[in-house]
Amino acid sequence: MLHPSYSDLMKVVNKDVEEGHTKVVNSRYSIVMATAKRAREIIDGAMPMVKSNEGDKPLSIAVEELNEGKITIHAEEE
Repeated sequence: MLHPSYSDLMKVVNKDVEEGHTKVVNSRYSIVMATAKRAREIIDGAMPMVKSNEGDKPLSIAVEELNEGKITIHAEEE
């Protein structure tokens, strides 16, 4: 099971959206795509923005970065 959950990650991503405005993330797909993209960046040599242990997988690091608000997801128009 993924920790944090998808719903927790969506809350983090949408925390700054004012009531009545369109949310940045409405589906798990957006979470998956954003973390996969960030994991590829880490694999390609980008430095993690959170403390990680030796052996942590790039996807786990990307999920933690999203959960801590270190990376953001932008709407498609941006």
